[in-house]
Amino acid sequence: MSHVSRREFLVQSGLYGSSLWMLLNMPRPLTLQAAQASTRPEVLSETQWKTVEAITARIIPTDHEPGAIEAGCVNFIDKALAHEDAKMKPIYEKGLAGLDLVSKRKLAKPFVELTPEQRDDILAAVESGTAEGWPSGGVGAAEFFGVVRMHTIVGFLADPKYGGNRDYAGWKVVGYPGGGHHLGGYSPAQMIGKEKIKAVWGEEV
Repeated sequence: MSHVSRREFLVQSGLYGSSLWMLLNMPRPLTLQAAQASTRPEVLSETQWKTVEAITARIIPTDHEPGAIEAGCVNFIDKALAHEDAKMKPIYEKGLAGLDLVSKRKLAKPFVELTPEQRDDILAAVESGTAEGWPSGGVGAAEFFGVVRMHTIVGFLADPKYGGNRDYAGWKVVGYPGGGHHLGGYSPAQMIGKEKIKAVWGEEV
């Protein structure tokens, strides 16, 4: 994904996706507390953590800019599932099991052992709801992918205090300098682009 297309994808996802916009702006005091306390898994098993991390890496891949891995999106997801988003835990539990079933049926390996290209192929089928071998009667493949995609974007763009967006990786990609109220507000010249804005990480943008 190019710099421009990734930025547009993330900005448009945040601005125009109503559910995503709500997640980006909802208070998460318990997630905040957990993220400040530790980066260790709180609800995901070690295997689940690695699988979720592998999925996020294909949703927002690393190229010349940081992606979901560098931003620590899986850490945000783990802390959110342990607290404010606990109702989504069954979606992850059933979805991750389904993903491995699909992967093993098609390529005889768990998802984390696949190449990036193989992971993309599997996830494309999951996203479209056409993945062969996905268990019936539980969480739908497309539903699972949609939830992980939404959480990944939130983890990439939300305030770093919630456990993702490490080192402001997501904000740097989309060109967001941080909340103006933390910096004393923005001047009219800054608002129209005539003057630089000093970002929360110290650089001028």
